[in-house]
Amino acid sequence: MNDFEKYEFDRQGYLVIKAMLTPEEVASLSGAVDELESDALEHVDEPPRKALFWGGESHFNEAKGYFVHGSNQKGATLLVEDFWNSSSAFDFLVNHPRTLDYVNAAVQPRATINNSEIRIRYRGNQSKSHGGSRKENQKYSYRVNQSGIDCMMVRMIYFIHDVSNEQGAFSVAPGSHKTNFPCPYENDPDVEPGMIGLEVKSGDAIFFTEHLRHGGLTNKSEQVRKTIHVGYGPYWMMSQNISTMDEPPFLTDATRARYTSEQNLLFRAWPIKE
Repeated sequence: MNDFEKYEFDRQGYLVIKAMLTPEEVASLSGAVDELESDALEHVDEPPRKALFWGGESHFNEAKGYFVHGSNQKGATLLVEDFWNSSSAFDFLVNHPRTLDYVNAAVQPRATINNSEIRIRYRGNQSKSHGGSRKENQKYSYRVNQSGIDCMMVRMIYFIHDVSNEQGAFSVAPGSHKTNFPCPYENDPDVEPGMIGLEVKSGDAIFFTEHLRHGGLTNKSEQVRKTIHVGYGPYWMMSQNISTMDEPPFLTDATRARYTSEQNLLFRAWPIKE
């Protein structure tokens, strides 16, 4: 994160990063996401089931090691968590060098991965506005101290196809990560004052603090909107996935064996022992 990016991240709470992924990486990820979507839709309503943090249940897929809930109906979202376990195509994102440069500039003292989800949003879907200064969101606070920016959670969204406002762009209320009062508006990002859509191209990424008020505009197109989300926080923060909230990060033994020591360390919840 250079000085210009640091200033803008502190001022607005987010950055749009152009060409974060190469065309080859996009193609590989897109194929893996399509395959996972198909598998998840086939099994989403089956056992075994697990209660979700905010109500409802997810399906745990024992064969591929992911959690999923939602549907592909009009207005719905399919959310696939812990996608790392499903395919080695995602492995390079674990310790993606450019991503870690941004993460390590915004998280103190040692950042680890605490969130991993593929969001698949179908026609008519809208992601409600959330975040900002509210009692239940202080877990993801944004501060600046003598060592620099200190975020309790940040997220990188990778885009594997173009997304316009019409296609349900990720939306933000710039600067809302520094507000001192709860948002008085309803949670409709299409009409909320100050909320803007961030249009992106395939291969771009958006980096933001979870304390920023954000959501997703209504997808009014026929395009199924697919994004890959990876969240980070201090080493002591447990999983922030809905299916495994505040539990240790979930990786299968096969995935752990596949990873390098550097990659495994990014999922460790406790400090390195000297």
